[in-house]
Amino acid sequence: MAQSSQEPAREGPATQVNAQDPYESWNRKVYTFNDTIDRWVLKPVASTYRTFMPDFADRAITNFFNNLTEVRNFTNSVLQLKGESAVVAAGRFTYNTVFGLGGLIDVATAFDLPERPEDFGQTLGHWGAGSGPYLMLPFLGPSSPRHLSGLGADGFLLPSLWDNVESPDNYYARGVQIVDRRADLIPAESFISGDTYTFVRNAFLQRREFLINDGKVTRDPFASDDNEDLMLDDF
Repeated sequence: MAQSSQEPAREGPATQVNAQDPYESWNRKVYTFNDTIDRWVLKPVASTYRTFMPDFADRAITNFFNNLTEVRNFTNSVLQLKGESAVVAAGRFTYNTVFGLGGLIDVATAFDLPERPEDFGQTLGHWGAGSGPYLMLPFLGPSSPRHLSGLGADGFLLPSLWDNVESPDNYYARGVQIVDRRADLIPAESFISGDTYTFVRNAFLQRREFLINDGKVTRDPFASDDNEDLMLDDF
């Protein structure tokens, strides 16, 4: 009897799933959406802002909004039992508010009190909560379940100076803050290389790892071969 000439069908190569980014296909679609909104709306506004806003005024606005976050830094430092960081946050807020014209001038850094960013996502990480999978959220950008929970707690549960700003002034102020922050990121775009989605993902994950471990990161499990030496402070 003649043998069949048909061979078993060969399976194609298995699709590798990044353990940190199991929803990459969906995340990339959201990233494309966010990038479109940024390219056509937010970035042109931010570029115009950088063009017409004097450097000293731009820095003053950035300092003002950064000063508001010292309440968040203080609260989360206490929750993490970081007494020194809590004292630094309280000192920075006092110095910048009293001697820095309400926070427009960062005099605290001149007094050797650099900012120590702390948020509730870091607090969760400090007490052992896992990050969860990488998420790209519409409008909000890079995140994770832990990071998103932290944003919710910082925004709605923990004390914030934004609670004292009445509507609609708080919306105007938030709008200025978003534009100012986006404008400050424009110079950092020159460092982006390769696949922008991968670059942004790795930068976010590395930055969060750096913050949660207070800079004591001995390995980088997130970087690809093309992005091992990223400067992440601007992401």
